[in-house]
Amino acid sequence: MRRALRMTLLLLVGAGLLRVALFTDLYLRYVKQGVRPLLIASGALLVLLAAAEAVSGARRREDDGHGDDEEHGHGHHASGTPRAAWLLLPPALSLLLWAPPALGAYTAARQPAQPVTRASDFDPLPATSPLPLTLSDFTRRVRQDDTQAIRGRVVRLTGFVTPGGRDGDWLLNRIIISCCAADARTVKVRVRSPHTPAADTWVTVTGTWRPGGTLGTASAPVALEARSVRKVAKPVNAYTDALLPAPSG
Repeated sequence: MRRALRMTLLLLVGAGLLRVALFTDLYLRYVKQGVRPLLIASGALLVLLAAAEAVSGARRREDDGHGDDEEHGHGHHASGTPRAAWLLLPPALSLLLWAPPALGAYTAARQPAQPVTRASDFDPLPATSPLPLTLSDFTRRVRQDDTQAIRGRVVRLTGFVTPGGRDGDWLLNRIIISCCAADARTVKVRVRSPHTPAADTWVTVTGTWRPGGTLGTASAPVALEARSVRKVAKPVNAYTDALLPAPSG
């Protein structure tokens, strides 16, 4: 029984990894894009190990006629399967049959905004209007750029929504990972608009920086006065703070 369970777990986990990494983009819910080859290799290795386990078990049964070698010579005391092993079945099955959702509003609402990396200098902003920026770039311009080039500029930011919790504002978020979902960090911009979209909705917001504190210093709020809010499709690779194409129409 132990051999059968071991083989089943290897097969389920291996097939699950191959499903999410080789045939779909679901792996992007859990790890960064560059990890995909490792997931495929791991899944293939686990499937091969399950096959080797099955062949080895069949040969042993043919050789001694006593069934599972781990049960042979130990009577009924070793025939049972450790209870902890059965606990591995649900996550193994979930990889194969149902992929857990990506991190979103639930996670972002429980994390403070993380500091963005510091820029040593800033290039002049292009004359494009609205100006597409990532949430990280907008944060840097608001709190680090002492030229105050962002003042009065109409910008376009894209992310997903969480409720703001005060003054009718809400938060535009992006979750960024370095390796996997376990090291996720959140970048946030506070938005003021007449209506708050539903949590987890992906939107593109066009607006201007909302004054407060001293622009170009840590006292300046990372906040936007919205002129328009448009719902957009969630990107395939949602764990980045990359620019997305402008909404059509």
